[in-house]
Amino acid sequence: MAKVGVVELQISRLGGPAIFVFYFIRLLACLALVGINVTQLVYTTILSFSSLSASYRWSRNSTRHLNTILCVTLAVYAYRDVYPLGTFKLEHQDGSDGGLLWVKIGLLVLAGVIVPLCVPRKYVPVDPKHPKPPNAEQTCSILSRLTFAFMDTVIIKAYHSPSLPYDDLPPLADYDHAEYLKKKSFRHLDPTIVTKRRNAFFSLVRVFTWEFSILSVLVLLQAVLDFATPIGVKNLLGYIETNGVDASFKPWVWILWLFVGPLLQTMASESYLYISTRQVVHAEAILTEVILEHALRIRVKAETDAKDDKKTLEISNSSNSSPSPSASAAGSRFDSGTTTPSPDSGQEDNDDQRTLQSDAHSRATTNATEATDATDRTLRPRSSSSSKLIKSKSASEPSTLGPTKDPKDLSRTSKSRKPDSEKAKSILGKLSNLVTTDMQNITDGKEALRLIIYVPSQVALCVWFLERVLGWSAFVGLAMIIILFPVPGYFTKLLQSRQKTKMKKTDARIGVVTETLSVLRMVKFFGWESLMNDRIQDAREEELIYVKKLRLLELASSLSNSLFSSQTVVMKQKLSASKVFSSMVNAKVSLDRVTEFLYETELLDNFQQRHSTNSIALANDEPAIQVTASPPPIPSFPTQAIGFHNVAFSWSNDYSENSEDYESGFSTPTSTRSFGPSITSLNTRSLHSKKRQFTLRIPDEVIFQKNAINLIVGSTGSGKTSMLMALLGEMHYVPRSSDLGESWFNLPKGRGVGYAAQESWVQNATIKENIIFDSPFEASRYHKVLYQCALERDLELFQAGDETEVGEKGLTLSGGQKARVTLARAVYSSADVLLLDDVLAALDVHTSKWIVEKCFKGDLVKDRTILMVTHNISLTRSIAGFVVSLKDGHVVRQGTVLEVLGVSEKEQIEELETKETIETIEQIEDEIAANQDESSRTKSKNSPPVEGQGKLIVAEEVQIGNVGWPAVRLLLEGLGGKHVVLFVTSFFTSFLMSELAEIFQTWFLGYWASQYEQKDPSEVNVVFYLVGYSLILLFVIVMFTCGFIIYLYAVLRASRSIHKQLVQSVLGSTLRWLDTTPTSRVITRATQDMRDVDGPLPNQLSSLVRLTIMMVGQFCSVIYFSPAFLFPGILVSLAGALCGSIYIKAQLPIKRVQSNAKAPVLAHFGTVMAGLVSVRAYGVQERFIKESLTRINYYSRPSRVFWNLNRWIDVRLDFLGNVFSASLAAYLVYVSKGRAATIGFSLNMAVMFSSSILFYIRILNMFQVRGILERINAYIEIEQEPKPTREGVPPAYWPSSGELRVVNLSARYSPDGPQVLQGINFQINSGERIGVVGRTGSGKSSLMLSLLRCIYTDGEVYLDGVRTSSINLDDLRTKITVIPQMPELLSGTVRRNLDPFDQYDDAALYDALRSAGLYSIQSEDEDARVSLDTAVASGGGNLSVGQRQIIALARAMVRESKLLILDEATSAIDYRTDAVIQSSLRHELKGDVTLITVAHRLQTIMDADKIMVLDAGRIVEYDSPKELLKNKSGHLRALVDESADKEYLYRMAEGVEGVASPA
Repeated sequence: MAKVGVVELQISRLGGPAIFVFYFIRLLACLALVGINVTQLVYTTILSFSSLSASYRWSRNSTRHLNTILCVTLAVYAYRDVYPLGTFKLEHQDGSDGGLLWVKIGLLVLAGVIVPLCVPRKYVPVDPKHPKPPNAEQTCSILSRLTFAFMDTVIIKAYHSPSLPYDDLPPLADYDHAEYLKKKSFRHLDPTIVTKRRNAFFSLVRVFTWEFSILSVLVLLQAVLDFATPIGVKNLLGYIETNGVDASFKPWVWILWLFVGPLLQTMASESYLYISTRQVVHAEAILTEVILEHALRIRVKAETDAKDDKKTLEISNSSNSSPSPSASAAGSRFDSGTTTPSPDSGQEDNDDQRTLQSDAHSRATTNATEATDATDRTLRPRSSSSSKLIKSKSASEPSTLGPTKDPKDLSRTSKSRKPDSEKAKSILGKLSNLVTTDMQNITDGKEALRLIIYVPSQVALCVWFLERVLGWSAFVGLAMIIILFPVPGYFTKLLQSRQKTKMKKTDARIGVVTETLSVLRMVKFFGWESLMNDRIQDAREEELIYVKKLRLLELASSLSNSLFSSQTVVMKQKLSASKVFSSMVNAKVSLDRVTEFLYETELLDNFQQRHSTNSIALANDEPAIQVTASPPPIPSFPTQAIGFHNVAFSWSNDYSENSEDYESGFSTPTSTRSFGPSITSLNTRSLHSKKRQFTLRIPDEVIFQKNAINLIVGSTGSGKTSMLMALLGEMHYVPRSSDLGESWFNLPKGRGVGYAAQESWVQNATIKENIIFDSPFEASRYHKVLYQCALERDLELFQAGDETEVGEKGLTLSGGQKARVTLARAVYSSADVLLLDDVLAALDVHTSKWIVEKCFKGDLVKDRTILMVTHNISLTRSIAGFVVSLKDGHVVRQGTVLEVLGVSEKEQIEELETKETIETIEQIEDEIAANQDESSRTKSKNSPPVEGQGKLIVAEEVQIGNVGWPAVRLLLEGLGGKHVVLFVTSFFTSFLMSELAEIFQTWFLGYWASQYEQKDPSEVNVVFYLVGYSLILLFVIVMFTCGFIIYLYAVLRASRSIHKQLVQSVLGSTLRWLDTTPTSRVITRATQDMRDVDGPLPNQLSSLVRLTIMMVGQFCSVIYFSPAFLFPGILVSLAGALCGSIYIKAQLPIKRVQSNAKAPVLAHFGTVMAGLVSVRAYGVQERFIKESLTRINYYSRPSRVFWNLNRWIDVRLDFLGNVFSASLAAYLVYVSKGRAATIGFSLNMAVMFSSSILFYIRILNMFQVRGILERINAYIEIEQEPKPTREGVPPAYWPSSGELRVVNLSARYSPDGPQVLQGINFQINSGERIGVVGRTGSGKSSLMLSLLRCIYTDGEVYLDGVRTSSINLDDLRTKITVIPQMPELLSGTVRRNLDPFDQYDDAALYDALRSAGLYSIQSEDEDARVSLDTAVASGGGNLSVGQRQIIALARAMVRESKLLILDEATSAIDYRTDAVIQSSLRHELKGDVTLITVAHRLQTIMDADKIMVLDAGRIVEYDSPKELLKNKSGHLRALVDESADKEYLYRMAEGVEGVASPA
């Protein structure tokens, strides 16, 4: 037993029984060699035994030594006894041994070649501490690696199953895991480590130094082996021409060489591709991860469209030659201060600065002098963002304080700066493009090494080879190469320039697509599908212009290279230098874009490493001080106080760079959906007066109260959110004093920070996962959170309870539910400090009161510090310990509730006395709710959720089988357009003539050469043949160019058509489809898939057509001269087709899985970007980084299999082609015995045909494998809303009034889903104002959606007497205006958002803004005001939510619809402004406009004509407020009695005039 155990241990040490068996066979072979008198091999026997029995380390060393000795011995025998057999003159030297000689050689081949090639390898993990399941490629033998036989298991699995599930793929090798790659590469790529800017290309070279070394050797080897076939053919033809006279080698040697030589070349080529494609997967994983982790550091800033900025600037310059006094005054404040350029600025910049400084030179000099002695220190707490050191500039370098008075100076300043007008409108769109299109470009650039090493080697070897054949004339060709060498360089430079511009145009298109998808619900509500479609198509047209320019440049480059460049076989394709050049250019541009993102994106102060100095004027009476981006020394900060002292904050820290496009560096990005690396400059702030330039200034000290609730209040746009962002370190910290102890801010993050954003951020996960987030699960605490956040009743409404998926952006949840889930996440966390940004805005009175009473007064927030932004002062003042009031970015008051809000003692006592009444009402309502939902509660408690019941997001469908005809037809119809026959005829004819002429050219050369055999050289008419050959070449070029141009325009037509169909389909889809489909999937099709439609896919189709023509011609040529090879040729073709069908059976499902695996990576990017502030506040970056690594691994796994399967088919098809060529050569030499010219032509055609088989099958398979067409076609055929018809066009006068009648209306969100509205009946007369209230989930928003036919409805809705079901959707939605709770704006200007179709003049637009209440919240600071020309970022990211709601309301008023629906449209607006808005709506809307208002604020609707109360999808009350309040047990009465403004609301219902709002 002991001996058995020792043997098993040894087998395990060696790596398994298979390795042990091979070692044992080798030992037997060595013993046999010793036994037949090869005594010199006794040492090898000892080594063989040692390799079998020693430890793994000694076994490995013994094996290497043994293999070396055996191979050297075999080489000696081969030279002495095998080599002479292939010659005419030599004889083998060991003939005396007889047959024993061949036994020795056979044993040496077995022991020294077969065993080393076939023995498996032991798995050695790259990280011994964390081994992974080994991949077959890590343990396979050398032969299996060279032939890719380790992929056979995948092939067999795929062949016997209709589809290949993801779990059946081989495991990812440990050296392919993203975690290992990150550890290996980040020290070379991470910009926080590599602080000196370095192009991503050179960083990747450092990462892959060893791989590049091996690839260089393989490229050189391949360059040499590429001459195997020409050398073989030359010597074979030489033997035939001379009939063997003076021949050194027998013809079978060259025939064998025609098989072995190309086979070795295949091994070298496929090994190169195996390593390079693995390197590509690694590079893609590394760059994707480094981009994500860098994105986690960027500053949240709103981006605006540079084009709109320029338009605004032009308007400003043309209308105002000098600034107004108010603007000048504002310019001297901190908000409008300008900066002195850094010392390294250009002379032209300095000239402009002197011009700008002329008005304020004296004052600036004085200020600078006063600051000379200031200390160069500033306080920065450990937990806050890095501050910038501040010191004074000398008097000789005065600061700027005022705006320029001469617009000409602006133009000079603008021209002196680096333009930045091509920034993407959405950082998410740019990130999506970086990790899709740019990654693909970098992938395609993997052939760069071939161009650098392979092409020069080929040129040198070609010249040498031709010199041996042609003599000195070969150097004429070399001279032409040298002379024409600048030509491709010139074209490459043009390609690079056009590619950069094209990528910017692609960024712009992706930005528009991303923005459209993010606001698609709003687009549908307003019936703007056609407008957004036109915007996207315009961006697409600009992109296609550069696609066309690039393709024409590639044609020119290809034609120039055809004059002297040799073509080779790369990835079994004909790859010209021009093709490699273009792919290199694309890769370089993409790598430059990655580098730009890594080094030019503005980071949080914590991560800012760039060093730059700028001068800032803080105020009229403050000195100009220098700001440096290098982190100051961190002082000790013993106190745990939360607050500020003498600081200012802005939304950007770039003050003097790239000032042409000032992109809202001081805009307030309350939305985290659109932000990014905008470049700003204070130098042009006064010039861009239409931009909002917000700065938070706290000159004094603000210290929040610990272990208490602190309220932050103020009007809309006053800077409440900015104060929270400043504490979190999201804003740029600008100390207002150079004294280290006089300027600081602090937010202790020892136990983390809980943050609830104003725009609730939820992940695409279950409700439970969103609440738990990154905290450990505690059942009791979790259920307590659900109770205190009033989520228990909501969960009962979902069949799956808290396992319900919320969908992308929380689409399955109402605004109130999202707000409470976000609040629950913060409360559930263990953070000591909670930052809550207006969490009560989206809640009704009952729920708000519940949150205040149960949550904010509950045990879970006890002894926790809460900073809460709110407009609901009346409800929250009873719980507040400290209040800060803001206005225009300034703290106007701070202190206790009594000091700031003026709450009297009497009011506090009255509030306490009403507590009992409120609790009684709550108990009554709870009892009613309990009775209504008793059965559903019992069911939910007794029966657990069915698996998958709460799932919303549908798994991405994976097609099965071959690509269907509908997908192929999509491309063919796009190519042909309206003249399919004409296109097919012209395109096919051009390439047919080109390919046939090329075959004729080869024959013509042979015929020309044969004339020298039949005639005396002096009798051959060289001029005739030379001119004929030149004409043939010219004809080939002309026909190819014609075919290329015809096909290029067809491709552009197809790209335009397919993209248009895709966009129109998505825009016309139903809301349900949008809810169940992540945006990332659509973006994947608009980026990565459309990139393939623009280039690779049509190129493959073109190659298939050309190859078909060429192969038919080549095959016919071979058969014409060698008829006997008809059957072998067909046999080889069929064998290749069989291999291809087996390959495609495996590759199709793998490619589909790989394509689908990219979307989760993009979705993760979207999730992180949407909640970036929340992620950083909670400090859970590591969690999202780990999730990113997991998703990258998920994508890398099928990618590695995909590339390896390509190698598998290449090797086998090459083998078949080599067999065909060698067999034909043997036939021609030993059987047909034709002339040398004929044999040469046939062999040439045979070699080309054999390589074309591989190329053809690879292209055909890749055309199917890409799966792009079926993926796009699947989204073109999605569920659509009804298309407009002629019968559905309403009368021109409709609607003439706002009369609305609803009859038995029921609604559901899906055809088979539960009814969310049941039997709704009501009538609203024209001009009436209707309020709609109800608890969360009662059906308020569903009713609004059903009026617009956005969901599935039964029953009838009549607007102005016309059934809306008979009206086209676009006509209906353009006549009804809905303002959702979270308004979404388009990038551009305020004017563009109010009037996208340019139908109204500015006076009407300003009237709408005034009526919407904008002027009541306008800042006193001129620069911070909102006007028609104010730039708006994507989604309105540079405006507060309240400001966005006001603009959305103004947009609705401009439309002058007869039916206006406000769905919580003023929830984020302060009460006073809300009162102004409601007054405007009452008095300024036309008398026939019907207004339906959904509101949680009762004062918004209490003066309505009627109020509708919904509950569980039914109308439970519907009458005037006065009548409803008479019902003591009524729902509205209960809500009013709970309100702190009860008396005021009763008076509103009674219609008492002149009642002042309590707020």
